[in-house]
Amino acid sequence: MKRVSLSKRHAFKLIAATVTSVLFSAPSLAEIGYPEKDELKFGFIKLTDMAPLAIAYENGYFEDEGLYVQLEAQANWKVLLDGVIDGQLDGAHMLAGQPLAATIGYGTEAEIITPFSMDLNGNAITVSNKVWSEMTPYVPTGDDGKPVHPISASSLKPVVDAYADDGKPFKMGMVFPVSTHNYELRYWLAAGGLHPGYYAPHKGDTSGTVDADVLLSVTPPPQMPATLEAGTIFGYCVGEPWNQQAVFKGIGVPVITDYEIWKNNPEKVFGITKTFAEKYPNTTVRIVKALIRAAYWLDENNNANRTEAVRILSQSNYVGADFDVIANSMTGTFEYEKGDRREVPDFNVFFRYHATYPYYSDAVWYLTQMRRWGQISEGKSDAWYDETAKRVYRPDIYRVAAEELINEGLFTGDDFPTFDSETGYRPPQDDFLDGVVFDGSKPNDYLEAMAIGLKGDTVL
Repeated sequence: MKRVSLSKRHAFKLIAATVTSVLFSAPSLAEIGYPEKDELKFGFIKLTDMAPLAIAYENGYFEDEGLYVQLEAQANWKVLLDGVIDGQLDGAHMLAGQPLAATIGYGTEAEIITPFSMDLNGNAITVSNKVWSEMTPYVPTGDDGKPVHPISASSLKPVVDAYADDGKPFKMGMVFPVSTHNYELRYWLAAGGLHPGYYAPHKGDTSGTVDADVLLSVTPPPQMPATLEAGTIFGYCVGEPWNQQAVFKGIGVPVITDYEIWKNNPEKVFGITKTFAEKYPNTTVRIVKALIRAAYWLDENNNANRTEAVRILSQSNYVGADFDVIANSMTGTFEYEKGDRREVPDFNVFFRYHATYPYYSDAVWYLTQMRRWGQISEGKSDAWYDETAKRVYRPDIYRVAAEELINEGLFTGDDFPTFDSETGYRPPQDDFLDGVVFDGSKPNDYLEAMAIGLKGDTVL
């Protein structure tokens, strides 16, 4: 990536800018005009994958675009979503499922779009020390005596069965009903023969516990370790640094990362209302430009900037966890049991593998999980999945921002997908724990391949 004087370039733009309507038209290299709104407030949850927002702020990328941004931590994902919908927030670090669920009316209905995917991977599943000790006899070990990863939920099944025999429900935490964490935890459990339960919203049941072997409930990410320690839940799925904090506190053991469930799975997105994007098109493109630069910086030179990123994220106004806890996963390693630290260079990916491009197929995967577990009550056609994905994921906006960065000499075309031929659908992906292949253009075939889960026209 070439570097140029941003201050000079930006000053020129502010003088020469003309009002443009680059959004919702054919992709263009036309220079972006003034931001229609330059004072912005963005929300985030205290997780390491909010990093692109923090870096865009700290490195001055927002200011380079003429944007004056305030970043504000939110109490939980619902508060964050409501803040974007009611306009208290101009945009936010969001669960990928939130814009999709809002658009189809699951929960609060609103038209939310995403022009930018924030990262790949970054989550893990942790169980309490007690549950880990009960699982251990069923976990294969290598010649070095250490557990062989990835660990299947089939090792947890005898423990859950024993709890059931004693009349005790087995409870685990996730962060939100349409979160990646909920779907990843369900994926792992089901792949190991444990039913995580169905939702039945058409019957007024949004507990997600119909037919469940394991009861899943919502806990805000920063509260996961304390809730585990209190014994309210026996395990959880969450982003970092809250799995590594369980290790540092000696209260739990991460058993699998989401990289091991699905290599380079899509994670958070940056969400704004459709109304915001239509009212402030220049501002929207400039936000995406700043976030692309931040994501690139985070992965630049084989993660060379990660130590600095950890220093920034450890500040109380961002993630606010200890430097060492955040560094464990952000700098290419992951600690399972205390002292069992392994190399996981792609645990957090922010730019590599076109991580920031909002692929339609990523949206389709989330929609399949909503259907699999009953949040979408009735069967849908493949065309419906495609149409819904295209209402929410907006690579057209991303393309304008990326081509502007190329035009400025900050990036080259090799840094991005080949826009002229890009369909928005990744090739079929086979890097799942259970070996099932996901082809985003054939969501119903994918659902049919699942042993546990709703499919076809089945209605509970």
